[in-house]
Amino acid sequence: MTLLSTTLLAFSMSTDAFAAAIGKGAAVDHPRFREALRTGLIFGVVEGLTPLIGWALGIGASRYIAAWDHWIVFVLLFALGARMIRAGLETPDADEEAPAATPGRHAWWLIAATAVITSIDALTVGIGLAFMEVNILLTSLAIGAATTLMATLGVMLGRRLGVMIGQRAEMLGGVVLIGIGTAILTEHLGLW
Repeated sequence: MTLLSTTLLAFSMSTDAFAAAIGKGAAVDHPRFREALRTGLIFGVVEGLTPLIGWALGIGASRYIAAWDHWIVFVLLFALGARMIRAGLETPDADEEAPAATPGRHAWWLIAATAVITSIDALTVGIGLAFMEVNILLTSLAIGAATTLMATLGVMLGRRLGVMIGQRAEMLGGVVLIGIGTAILTEHLGLW
């Protein structure tokens, strides 16, 4: 993967964490940078570790399905991208748009649980990356760093921007994933 592909992948993986962080920021009364950074670091560490786990799982299976690896990567990225686009198109419930209370801080375990839930896609991407020539440590580090940055920004911007921008970011991330999957497939098929 090129530096551009790695960067696009990293930021597209961070969009669901960004959307969740915007929701968290909207629920916190005037979030401070320290709180936003703590949230960003939790999201970033989890999101950076899950591709490594997925990659390890994929490496174990790669020798059995080497002839189909580009199709597997394409299908995984396409399905994940489509899910992210669909989630971005869904209208939030009234309860999600206007939180009932504005607590001063979220419990770390609640943030960690949200980070694990939003990192399932990174696990899937990690499985797909096992079938490609990538530096998985660099890619995971890029995903973790991008997620830390985006989740921190999401908390800080959440109060002003609300849920709607988070949905649009998730849709953009889905489009990028589909584009990366398509580029990988066309490159392996010799069409590009």
